[in-house]
Amino acid sequence: MVLMRLFFAFLKVGFFAIGGAYSFLPLIEKEVVEKYNWLSKEEFLDVFGMVQIFPGAISIKYATYTGYKIAGIMGAIAANIGNLLAPVLLIAFGSFLYAKYKNAPSIKSAFGMVQLAVFAMIIALAFQTVNVNQLCHFRNILIIVLSFILFVYAKVHPALIIICAGILGAFLK
Repeated sequence: MVLMRLFFAFLKVGFFAIGGAYSFLPLIEKEVVEKYNWLSKEEFLDVFGMVQIFPGAISIKYATYTGYKIAGIMGAIAANIGNLLAPVLLIAFGSFLYAKYKNAPSIKSAFGMVQLAVFAMIIALAFQTVNVNQLCHFRNILIIVLSFILFVYAKVHPALIIICAGILGAFLK
């Protein structure tokens, strides 16, 4: 029964993870923290920090971590199959529709609105992952600003920024 729950929880994430990258984190949180209590809020945020270090899609890493924690190897497999099945089916169907209707004004408008909603969820998640008290320290604000500049303007790879921030944090206790 737990394997089916893992499969369907991550199938739901896969179906509604529109926008990629960090946009689906609220969906994962809703399923694994709020609905099934597989992870605590604190553990969810700890895992968020951990999964950013390793390569690959964040949803796969969350599916693997959660599935393994709940039901071992079979849980990780069930969660990942659910996670991957929806996008595979949707992309196959969407590719057909997009090729046919990509220039329709309503389709362009729909994609624009989805981008705005995803942007809002990413901002909300960013505020949830940081303790507001951390924003009161000049050193922490400096790290945020430097990371932003390095990522947006200098085009430094995000993994390098994250690794350097972690190393710096280890030495600036």
